[in-house]
Amino acid sequence: MDWFTVHVVDTGRSPALAALVGFVVTFVVVRSVTRRIRARSSTEQEPAPTGARPRRRLLGDLTIGGVHVHHQVWGILLVLLTGMLQFRYSPGHPWTELLALLFGAGAALALDEFALWFYLDDVYWSEEGQRSIDAILVGGALGAALLFSGSPVGVTTDASSGGSSFWTLYTVVVVAHLALAFVCLLKGKLATGLIGIVVPLVATVGAIRLAKPSSFWARRRYAGRPGRLARARRRFGPQYYARRARVRAALGGRASGPPEDQP
Repeated sequence: MDWFTVHVVDTGRSPALAALVGFVVTFVVVRSVTRRIRARSSTEQEPAPTGARPRRRLLGDLTIGGVHVHHQVWGILLVLLTGMLQFRYSPGHPWTELLALLFGAGAALALDEFALWFYLDDVYWSEEGQRSIDAILVGGALGAALLFSGSPVGVTTDASSGGSSFWTLYTVVVVAHLALAFVCLLKGKLATGLIGIVVPLVATVGAIRLAKPSSFWARRRYAGRPGRLARARRRFGPQYYARRARVRAALGGRASGPPEDQP
């Protein structure tokens, strides 16, 4: 407990840890529930034996007034409620950690249906719905980066140290770091760019490596460089997307023809 107090509580990291725990646990639970509902919906398409009683189910879609309420709704409400309570009252330990835990849970509920925001359609189990897994991965990585980082831009300093020359250098470093993260976005690497805002090394590596062939950077910078464009297409070819699809399927379930009632 002394280690936890010194390295987590005293450094102000306990709310970030609580939010990350709430985020991960909620995602695991929600995906387990939705996969179970999906599997049950598939088996229900088979004819039931004559005279068989309908089974009672503990888990199922929530309907209010005949309208299916997505768990995204509860996530948005949780994020709004916990944020307003924290900003207004700043309750301190341990209530701040409790609010952070609920905030992380709400963020997971909302991002688990990120594709619904993006496409404005219920695409949870379709190929488009796999964008929700991307959003969850980015959210989890950002949460972990904020937990271990000492600054929201990945660069720390002591406000009482240094003169004007020091602050000039510090400003240059921060601007260069954010510029590298922006280059990652131009290269079509959204997750790398967002995580790179918090972790400078990620931004640097992402900015140095090849851009995605369909990105703004590739269209502008690789147009007259066929060799580099060919390398980018090999780098982000079918094998790359096959690996990403395997990760998505392992975390959130394989995309396929969805059942009629999608969670």
